[in-house]
Amino acid sequence: MQATHHSTPFKKTQFPVILVLDAISSPANIGSFFRLGDAFGIEKLLICESTVDLQSNRLKRTARATVKNVNFEEQEDSEAACKQLKEAGYKIVAIEVTSESIALQKCHFEAEDKIALVLGNERLGVRKEILDFADSILHIDMFGENSSMNVTHAGAIALFEITKRLQPVP
Repeated sequence: MQATHHSTPFKKTQFPVILVLDAISSPANIGSFFRLGDAFGIEKLLICESTVDLQSNRLKRTARATVKNVNFEEQEDSEAACKQLKEAGYKIVAIEVTSESIALQKCHFEAEDKIALVLGNERLGVRKEILDFADSILHIDMFGENSSMNVTHAGAIALFEITKRLQPVP
């Protein structure tokens, strides 16, 4: 029998992860990030350089009411938001394919790490200024012809890998 929201075996956990959306503009993608933020127990969602219409039908359909479960803020400047997070002790981790990026599965995180995970605009990716001061630039290995994937899919894979590593070993 399929579990309901109230009968899953999962323990509610919050991780010291702030998801930074760098100029992501699609209401469907932003709604999906609310849903992912709830699913992976993130600390906060920062929506930067994008106007969010929380009443958008597309956002509401993809978020499935998780807007009320996920702490979020809107910020005008992605770069400034990342610099503030770095000053507050967060590791700035950008997901982007670059000549210097390393595979996500090769990156090591400790249970006490505070992570600011930066995902970039649907067409342009994470802006260069943020990549220049990021602590890590990670990519997701892909094995097809295309060198990119939907930003929410990349976010889901990254959140899975990061939260898996931040969990204390039993």
